[in-house]
Amino acid sequence: MGKIRFSRAQLCIPYGLFLVCFVFAPLVVIIYYAFTNGQGQFTLENLTSFFSSPNTIGTLAYSFGIAVVTTGVCLLLAYPVAYILARSSYRHKSVILMIFVMPMWINFTLRITALKEVLTIIEGNLSFHPFLNTVIGMTYDFLPFMILPIYTTLIKLDGSLLEAAADLGADALQTFLKVTLPLSVPGIISGIVMVFLPSMTNYVVLDMLYNSTYIMGSLIGAYFSAYDWHNGSMIALILLVIILLFTLFTNRYSDSDAGSRGGVFGA
Repeated sequence: MGKIRFSRAQLCIPYGLFLVCFVFAPLVVIIYYAFTNGQGQFTLENLTSFFSSPNTIGTLAYSFGIAVVTTGVCLLLAYPVAYILARSSYRHKSVILMIFVMPMWINFTLRITALKEVLTIIEGNLSFHPFLNTVIGMTYDFLPFMILPIYTTLIKLDGSLLEAAADLGADALQTFLKVTLPLSVPGIISGIVMVFLPSMTNYVVLDMLYNSTYIMGSLIGAYFSAYDWHNGSMIALILLVIILLFTLFTNRYSDSDAGSRGGVFGA
């Protein structure tokens, strides 16, 4: 009886099965329902109805607006925090960083419920400022995802580059704009991806903060709740394509920036 040969390539089998069962197969189902009608016949009506319906286009624009504003606010708040922590000489800055991450350990529903109570005390009626409350809720939820990649990038920054910039006559602002900021772009890009993409689909914040407007995630859920799997699958597929294009664009930008790091001092 021969010996059973084992190779490291066989370790890929469980992962391959996982991808087939939980990624490829569901994607095939979504594509099937997206391009068929109730009788199972091929049709492009679901695709054309998405781009011809003011409801879906308006929802896409609203989702995009919330994602852009949320990402911008998170970036404005996260970069100074990450920069101060990375460049400071605090002995316990890892503890301070943990304080920003600790809310992620608490149940999401509990965090948003607590935030809703705070906003209710401040505003009285949350229906007066639905867009603002949604941005506040999503910023509160996704801010750690922006702080962590920027902090990780800045903490690894070579201090000799800053010293070289100072030796060449650059002041603090010039050093930041021409050395620190360009070298932290990969962390910024990672943070933008981690905040922007879920902000377009996280409808739980809207529902819990009494925002009656749909975003892409809630629109998909509404179609599936009404057993309209065909339009719901088409919207999910279009959103998947948008996310894929956004990811490819940010990755290309990050790669091109990494390739030009050698010329930081040439500007």
